[in-house]
Amino acid sequence: MVNIFIPDTLAEALRIRGQHETIVINGGTDVMVKYRRWNGMPPDFPLDVFHIGNLAELKRIKIVEENLVIGATVTLAELLEHPMVPDYIKLPIRQLASPAIRNMGTLAGNLCNASASGDSLPMLYALDAEVTLASTAGMRKLPVGQFITFAKQTLLQPDELVTELTIPLSDYTVSYYRKIGGRQVNAISKASFYAVAIKKDGIIEDVRIAFGSVAPTAVRDRACEEILIGAAETELDAKIETLRTLYGELLAPLDDTRSTADYRRYVSLQLLEDFIRRGLET
Repeated sequence: MVNIFIPDTLAEALRIRGQHETIVINGGTDVMVKYRRWNGMPPDFPLDVFHIGNLAELKRIKIVEENLVIGATVTLAELLEHPMVPDYIKLPIRQLASPAIRNMGTLAGNLCNASASGDSLPMLYALDAEVTLASTAGMRKLPVGQFITFAKQTLLQPDELVTELTIPLSDYTVSYYRKIGGRQVNAISKASFYAVAIKKDGIIEDVRIAFGSVAPTAVRDRACEEILIGAAETELDAKIETLRTLYGELLAPLDDTRSTADYRRYVSLQLLEDFIRRGLET
């Protein structure tokens, strides 16, 4: 028989998490699908269920030292409505799933699911987001690129709980997001592309680029980004082929029922070029 734990405080939650092997659930938009049974019966959970939706400590959005701190149970819909959240963070969230799922799902849940096609992951990689993990032994913070080790695999330990995400804020002047799926909304992406940049007086002062659904984890490479940093708008065209070649070597898409590896690579590199030509040059 599966037990259900519903703690009221973070301290109680960490104690339970340390004493029992559990499946953590908040909105359940990924977990319920993973363990569903097609005969209409309740989900077939292999472990006790640990619901964190009552933890007020994890339901906060705040700015700390030029970082946006997002509690683990803040929903995607709440992020879209919050005035502290800049538009370049809201950009991919608007295309994530459907309104019903955004009302329940969270960034922390999307991160912990660690799907290669996770819609928020390119944004989190590009913006150098960090995840805070807590247990009765203490707290630790990891870059999301280290936290996710492979598709569906993370460094979250059985006694740990994700408490918040931290995203450094900046005055980006350019933001760009494209998701390629079988339909406009509520579709698993075949490929996705996220980028932000700071452009002043025609010079690229900073740029961050990340690809989704084309490797076991989101793909980001600072060395490739530095090829664009410091360049003038008039110099960007000459860098496109070099970047297409370099990123093409980094992408490792797969053939599956949704798409082919060749299509994913082709579309991703086209989105890169479109971002440079339409995002950075205009």
